Amino acid sequence: MNFAVIIPMLVFLAIIFAIGYWSSTKLSSSSSFVNDYFLGSRELGGFVLAMTMVATYGSASSFLGGPGTAYTMGFGWVLLAMTQVVTGYFVLMILGKKFAIMARRYEAITMIDFLKARYQSNWVVILSALSIIIFLFSAMAAQWIGGARLVESLTGLSYNTALFIFAVSVLVYVTIGGFRAVAVTDAVQGAVMFVGTLVLLIAVIIAGGGIPNIMNDLINENPNLVTPFGADGNLSMAYVSSFWILVGVGVVGLPQITVRAMSYKNSKSMHRALIIGTVVTGFIMLNMHMIGIFARPILPGIEIGDKVIPLIALETLPAWAAGIVLAAPMAAIMSTVDSLLILVSSTIVKDVYLNYIKPDADLKAIKRISFGITGALGIIVFLLALDPPELLIFLNLFAFGGLEAAFIWPVVLGLYWKWGNKYGALASMIVGITSYVALHFYNNANGELFGVHTVTFPVVLSFIAFIVFSLLIGRKAYDYNVKTIK
Repeated sequence: MNFAVIIPMLVFLAIIFAIGYWSSTKLSSSSSFVNDYFLGSRELGGFVLAMTMVATYGSASSFLGGPGTAYTMGFGWVLLAMTQVVTGYFVLMILGKKFAIMARRYEAITMIDFLKARYQSNWVVILSALSIIIFLFSAMAAQWIGGARLVESLTGLSYNTALFIFAVSVLVYVTIGGFRAVAVTDAVQGAVMFVGTLVLLIAVIIAGGGIPNIMNDLINENPNLVTPFGADGNLSMAYVSSFWILVGVGVVGLPQITVRAMSYKNSKSMHRALIIGTVVTGFIMLNMHMIGIFARPILPGIEIGDKVIPLIALETLPAWAAGIVLAAPMAAIMSTVDSLLILVSSTIVKDVYLNYIKPDADLKAIKRISFGITGALGIIVFLLALDPPELLIFLNLFAFGGLEAAFIWPVVLGLYWKWGNKYGALASMIVGITSYVALHFYNNANGELFGVHTVTFPVVLSFIAFIVFSLLIGRKAYDYNVKTIK
């Protein structure tokens, strides 16, 4: 066990716990526990908003799985990964002011609050809650696995022991601190990611003898590694382009991202976050994936791609520096885990428990159920993560695709199309989810179908379903009601 590596990580965790404790003191004096615990009282400034979006989106798949896949597939995956640069820009441009204004008008604390008020349908609420719970369990399991593999690589502990340590660390500060703890720690973690990726990239380039030398080594091993088509030559440009739907435009439909578009303080904060978030996302994504492919000549033969980042950090940096730099992927994983935990918790507590089970629950009961649900969710995900897949990025992307197929059109068209109604929203969600799951498991080939990513077809089909059912059934119901009144 390398204590020179572990001590900087422990210092980082101590800072995160301190933020969680500070947030819990703010919660104890809050006049609106639900609004503060699940939305931070809508007080996020531009920098914090940008960094919490970057940190939430930049997860284990970006910091471990993505570089690991780049290590395996080459520059083709780096090109594919860079489609994520526009993520924050699209989210805040498409949702931005309108979504925040509507959320405040509806007094919405969660995305499901918005959908409930917009469509006036209990079925929309129930289907939304089930979708979030099911798909985000996959996403959370991916983060748990990534955190455990990082701790395992650093300490030499067994995978299960590392998983337990990581799970306890995250649960402590999320459970006691709520959304405010998540947002503020995301700001700290985002800054750590930004600096850590740059330091590690420089160290890898130096260790490889410079970029020209690294490129020559890659070409000598396999010329396809430096092309857009992947190590085996099967990565088509159509697939890379369609991936933009999954990790670019489609991110508008991710509940863990959309909730941030209703949590900022004012328009100035939103505009500042738009610029900062786009720049930081591009910088981090490029650096991390370049590290993955550049590590191949330095450390050939790594069997588990998700271990590339910790192994190359330990190889190219002094132990104490590796500990500081590896706080970046730990920050990425923890920041995504905490956001997903608080989102699923808010779905169960706010959207199900307070809406349908006990609307008149007092503050003490709400606090108890909120803390309890958040803790229980962490334990369930811990159990799911005990048997990890080889490359966790595909588990994470499966969750992304399912959530986008379910929510992108009910959210976007709910904001911008006046004829959108509950029939269109329900049809869109049902068609999107069922077609995505069916195509994903029928195809079962890393999410590719007819040369494009599997999510492409469900997103198109769910759009058609929303339009058709809103116009046909919705308009018929409207005409019937008008005739009845007359």
